[in-house]
Amino acid sequence: MKTEKKIQIGLTAGVVIIAAIVFLSMNKNIEGKYDSFAKCLTDSGAKMYGAFWCPHCEEQKKMFSTSWSKVNYIECSNADRTQTEVCKQARITGYPTWEFRDGKRAEGLLTFEKLSQMSGCSLGG
Repeated sequence: MKTEKKIQIGLTAGVVIIAAIVFLSMNKNIEGKYDSFAKCLTDSGAKMYGAFWCPHCEEQKKMFSTSWSKVNYIECSNADRTQTEVCKQARITGYPTWEFRDGKRAEGLLTFEKLSQMSGCSLGG
């Protein structure tokens, strides 16, 4: 194989590797965009009570994308859609219900701005 051909193959491979690294790092930043905010919510004592069958709960989860795993979430529904004992004791009457460290609650789908206001967590991290 000629030297020029080897150089061309090496350069092409290098460009492909660099493009893949850039793509993966950009995708990681998008997916984890709300990691700091979600972690702050949990660290501040905020928690969301919800049910697997609740469309508003699902929408709330989707807002966080992969950062949702960092939110303190309590599932309130058994497989037969009856309420779990934990949620009965917490007197949860609607889904989603967010509860904050100070004991205040907010029902329904909340914006990030409202979550920020009620928890003291900054959207910027």
